[in-house]
Amino acid sequence: MASRTIEIEAHDGRKFSGYLAVPESGSGPGLILGQEIFGINGTMRETADYFAEEGYVVLAPDLFWRLEPGIELGYDEADFQKAFGYFERFDVDQAVDDIGASVAALKALDECDGGVGFMGFCLGGKLAFLTAARHEIAVSISFYGVGLPDLMGEAGNVSCPIVFHCAELDKFCPPEAFEAIRDGMKDHAGTEIYLYQGADHGFYNKDRDVFDKSAVSMAHSRTIAALRRALGPHYDLEALWDRHCQFEFGDRDVDATMATMVAEPYVNHIPTMTGGVGHKNLHRFYLNHFVHANPDDTKLVPVSRTVGADRVVDEMLFCFTHDREIDWLLPGVPPTGRYVEIPVVAVINFRGGKLYHEHIYWDQASVLVQIGLLDPTGLPVGGADVAKKMYDANSLDSNALMARWADSAAE
Repeated sequence: MASRTIEIEAHDGRKFSGYLAVPESGSGPGLILGQEIFGINGTMRETADYFAEEGYVVLAPDLFWRLEPGIELGYDEADFQKAFGYFERFDVDQAVDDIGASVAALKALDECDGGVGFMGFCLGGKLAFLTAARHEIAVSISFYGVGLPDLMGEAGNVSCPIVFHCAELDKFCPPEAFEAIRDGMKDHAGTEIYLYQGADHGFYNKDRDVFDKSAVSMAHSRTIAALRRALGPHYDLEALWDRHCQFEFGDRDVDATMATMVAEPYVNHIPTMTGGVGHKNLHRFYLNHFVHANPDDTKLVPVSRTVGADRVVDEMLFCFTHDREIDWLLPGVPPTGRYVEIPVVAVINFRGGKLYHEHIYWDQASVLVQIGLLDPTGLPVGGADVAKKMYDANSLDSNALMARWADSAAE
């Protein structure tokens, strides 16, 4: 990813600046980033960089330039008051015109090789709606936009898909405002409206105490899905994941495996909390404790696969003979020589065309039963039968571990 500041010519001939982030590929569809009331600060630049990693040429124009160029505020009380002061003096209609100039400037860049969308937060979320109503763009994403109910008179002018991300606890967009947006947009077929329970205004901003990781995870995936549908770029996530697995389990090539991932990825094996966060620790983990540490007869048997806009979910059987200590799966347990089959679910998240993180789940109790470390007598756990029934639900009767199952037969 590369970034620079560019100059944008407004419709009145004056000029203002914008922060431009370009993906590693050097080109991609365009995305205008609408600022919060804190200006194009470090958070906004990092957000632009983040979406550049997703494959977009991102332009964050300085929309406060007519008040004062280059405003960058933080999130303490003093800066909040300054931000609200700028917001009170802000000319929304003029800003929407400046966004039109920004769209034109972005389209004129050699790096922009597709359509242009808009995404904004807070004030930018309001501008996302107005931009969709007044300019020709491919898609618009509004995060907790302020004052939207008062603008629904322009809903009929929205000609592109539009997504609204709303927060349950947002005092700037309370429940009645959410309902007003939903009612105002009911005739626009390309509208998606999401309400994030327990989240507050600003939940996407990682530098504020209202940051909500759960809401962000859901909102980001929905945003990427909308952007991909309208703009691309389109990545073959299945092929990317299959290539990663080939390097990991077939070729056992650590460097090639890491090359399929973003600069700072992470892997989390949930039951044993093994893996690594960041390139250095993950490379160390792969090299010394995973890629070369799996038994020679390791086999992955696919059961199902679900592909989304930014992730792949694989359901599979992981089969092996416990002929060595397997640090990531059975740390500290000497080899037992026993054959093991376990159900595994892998949730693989992508950022652009590379893997960002892996969450891997399996039934550790089933592993311990199969290698003889856990006596299943009297416990609600299974051994190899867990894998057998996952692979073929009809192979075994259900509810064998439920002593009271027979009691309900006559009910």
